[in-house]
Order: sequence, then structure tokens, then C-alpha cells
Amino acid sequence: MILGKFEILQLIKSGELLIDPLSEMCLTEDGIDLRLGKEIARLRNVPTILDTHRTKDITKFYKKEVDFSFVIDPGERVLVCTLEKIRLPNKLVGFLNIRSTYARTGLLLPYGFVNSGFQGQLTVEIVGGSFPIKLYATDRVFHLALAEKLTASPNAYGGRYQNQVGVTLPFLDFHEINH
Repeated sequence: MILGKFEILQLIKSGELLIDPLSEMCLTEDGIDLRLGKEIARLRNVPTILDTHRTKDITKFYKKEVDFSFVIDPGERVLVCTLEKIRLPNKLVGFLNIRSTYARTGLLLPYGFVNSGFQGQLTVEIVGGSFPIKLYATDRVFHLALAEKLTASPNAYGGRYQNQVGVTLPFLDFHEINH
């Protein structure tokens, strides 16, 4: 079941769901619009191979920037973050997408799923369209739809991205090599 504005407000008032800072204009009938944060990480085009089992320093593959606005070039892949910190209760999952206005400019958000029990700012990948697009921090760029699970998870999300702040680069785990 997708939650509507009434259910979302009830969960926020009860403290089960956190959206911080919360702007009333971000509440929609079918979810919550989330705003763009001030941090970006541009994926660099480098000749070095990023070996997901052995590369220890991945920072050379990204260029982080902090600003109030930035331009995404055609086909460029960037990581951005939401302005809001969120905390989902164990009974909800989130589906994140780019708002249709921005999708109509050619921007693409490849995939956005938020685990039950997650808390922190969201790091989101955006892919540029056919022409350069300038985006501004605090604009409502994303839409988060919340769905209730049939059974709440007994444990909160305990992954490596819990409590992340700003754009979080990937954590490559060298101990979980699959053979």
C-alpha cells in the first residue's frame, strides 16, 4: 500500500517517520518531494580500472564539489545528496524517483530504493540528458513514495550507508569476495 499525505503526516507527528528539515510544500498527495543538497561527486573519466575487489582508494574516480548550483553535462553521471535527512520505520520502504519536471529535461535517476529502517541523507545517482542542465540546491528534484510492508522488519537497516551525511562514495568490501 502506497501511503498518502494523511498517513505520512500521522507518521511524522508520531515520530515514527523523520523528514528533516520538513517543508510543508514538499508533502504531496502520494509522497514527499525531497530537495537537492549542496554536494555533488562527479564520476571522472580515468584510464585506471576500478577493481571492486582490490581498489582501496576510490577517491581518484570522483571529484567532489560543494556549491549552491552546478551544471550536469550531457550523459554525465553524478552523485548528489538530498537536503533532507530521513528515517524510515521498519514497516516502510521508499521508492525514489526524479520529479517529472526534471525527467522532462532529460535527466535520469537510474534506481532509487530506500530500505526500511534507513536513516540519513540519501545519495542519488543522476545521469545528464542531451544538453547541459543547471540545478540548484534546495529545489524539489526528487519524489519519495512510501509503501507499507505486510510485516515490519524485526531489525532496522544496518548497512554501511546508515547515518550517511552528504554524498557518500561507494564502500567496497574486500572481505566479501564471491568465488
